[in-house]
Amino acid sequence: MKMLSRKASCDSHGQDSSYFLGWQEYEKNPYHEVQNPNGIIQMGLAENQLSFDLLESWLASNSDVLGLKRNGRSVFRELALFQDYHGFPAFKNELVEFMAKLRGYKVAFDPNKLVLMAGSTSANEILMFCLAEPGEAFLLPTPYYPGFDRDLKWRTGVEIVPIHCSSSNDFRITASALEEAYQRAQKLNLIVKGVLVTNPSNPLGSTMNRDELNHLIDFAIKKEVHIISDEIYSGTVFDSPSFISITEAVMEKHVDHETDLLDRIHIVYSLSKDLGLPGFRVGMIYSNNETVVAAATKMSSFGLVSSQTQFLLSNMLSDKKFTSKYIKENQRRLKKRKDMLVSGLRSAGIGCAKSNAGLFCWVDMRYLLRSDTFEAEKELWKRIIFEVGLNISPGSSCHCSEPGWFRVCFANMSQETLKVAIRRIEAFAESSSTASGKENLSHQRSVRSSRRSLSKWVFPISSYDDHEPADR
Repeated sequence: MKMLSRKASCDSHGQDSSYFLGWQEYEKNPYHEVQNPNGIIQMGLAENQLSFDLLESWLASNSDVLGLKRNGRSVFRELALFQDYHGFPAFKNELVEFMAKLRGYKVAFDPNKLVLMAGSTSANEILMFCLAEPGEAFLLPTPYYPGFDRDLKWRTGVEIVPIHCSSSNDFRITASALEEAYQRAQKLNLIVKGVLVTNPSNPLGSTMNRDELNHLIDFAIKKEVHIISDEIYSGTVFDSPSFISITEAVMEKHVDHETDLLDRIHIVYSLSKDLGLPGFRVGMIYSNNETVVAAATKMSSFGLVSSQTQFLLSNMLSDKKFTSKYIKENQRRLKKRKDMLVSGLRSAGIGCAKSNAGLFCWVDMRYLLRSDTFEAEKELWKRIIFEVGLNISPGSSCHCSEPGWFRVCFANMSQETLKVAIRRIEAFAESSSTASGKENLSHQRSVRSSRRSLSKWVFPISSYDDHEPADR
């Protein structure tokens, strides 16, 4: 007799992905400039730590907010008592204003169409529950955020069908790629309910252009499916071209209202990336579909945003002078940090895909592979973790169809730590080039001497990769 449910005992969470396994190795041996200078540097975490001083300065100047006071009087009791799942009207009003500000006020948002929840992870999962039945499918362009295999599939039973994009056109979405993915889903007897995109892209760090958005809109109209636009990096756009929200694209296309397309477009947003507050767990769904809003609001009971968090952030976002300063300065710092990483990689002979947003670069290490295979990518990834001491995310974990690409984060560490990481990459690239891409004698010795300590890590990875779909 089974004592646990299948959900509890199965391994479909995705925790055995190389994306998560790299994190585990980092946690065993984290880098510290003094206490552990030879440790692993975390470059697999898309976290924005570059502008905390701006947030802390605002908090220091608004101590009443931290003290849970309004006009000098405590609101502790008001915040501590039960709140329903609709959220504070003041907070929702400030959120839609902030979202419009990030989009240059080209679009406006109605707070009544916004549903609060604990982070974008919850938002994406709830949309799956609202839009699809178990066994139905969403199409996602590759490469995509590795956590989607958990967020979209694990509890919902929804399937992901990749839209294979290529480096030949900078991994842009094409009409033919959309149609090919749709036909592949049909051959698998999967009902396609929609397409989910991240814009700006995670892991590419680039914004979608008008052609891509128009392909997406035309496809949704033709196939009568939903579009989910995950726009959690919309405030990180630090270079041209500017960000175009799916809402703006639909408005400019003058879509016939008879198509009911607006009811099938849903936006996911959070404050984790743009304000660098992932620990506050503030996410949201924005939808014109009244049924989706009503259902998502009920489901949000399982992951609400705390009252004190809503109180603090509604006050912060209401300070328009502060938000304007923050957005501009944060984007400037992100660009400077990204340029620093790109320059360092270039000096090591390593290129990056062109990017203008996000907290990471999509790095091309194909020339460091011993062969054009995912097995070779896995080997290179292991070497980078254990020999170089960097945790980066391999393209295979993002379902990239081409081996040799890696997501490398740059905003979750100090500038000095990034310099250390760049020096390590330069030394590794130089030694690899000298050895003509082959493992030299010293590498073989290091592998032999460390084989015993690595075995517990290597074998689970190998068993997982051996069962990857052939088209990856």
